[in-house]
Amino acid sequence: MKNDVIHALIEIPLGSKNKYEMDEATGRILLDRVLYAAMIYPAEYGIIENTLAPDGDPLDVLVICSAPTFPGCIVPARVLGYLSMIDNGKLDYKLITVVDCDPRYEDMTELDHVPSFILKEIANFFGNYKVLQDVPVEVGEYHGKADALQIIEECKQRFAETAL
Repeated sequence: MKNDVIHALIEIPLGSKNKYEMDEATGRILLDRVLYAAMIYPAEYGIIENTLAPDGDPLDVLVICSAPTFPGCIVPARVLGYLSMIDNGKLDYKLITVVDCDPRYEDMTELDHVPSFILKEIANFFGNYKVLQDVPVEVGEYHGKADALQIIEECKQRFAETAL
């Protein structure tokens, strides 16, 4: 596998209002909630297994794609960068990736290759998806591939240290 491709475990398909999560106790997909806002997920959304982000959860990943998959699907995803956030007072990273096995995205290798509207749409989604829940979310800046790959390594190491 290329060094910039990870396996994303999809929890929420593109276009869904349902917030699914992997239940660690059972290994099954659980419907956590339906989004309060009149919004849908702008990309596939999931996690990188065996990682631990600063917010105490596995590292989040968005996979830009041409069609939705399904909860539980493993998608080879090429890392382009990440969006930093503060979600309910906790540092949160959202990796930005594209489907690595879809020829429509073979030329997208850096965050700069993603159309600016898609990046604005993703930032807008995260800035507003919890408004009706009264959960404070601050959307930060986008960062490039090298920084994203470093975040992945840090989250893998944090997971390994807590698993001991």
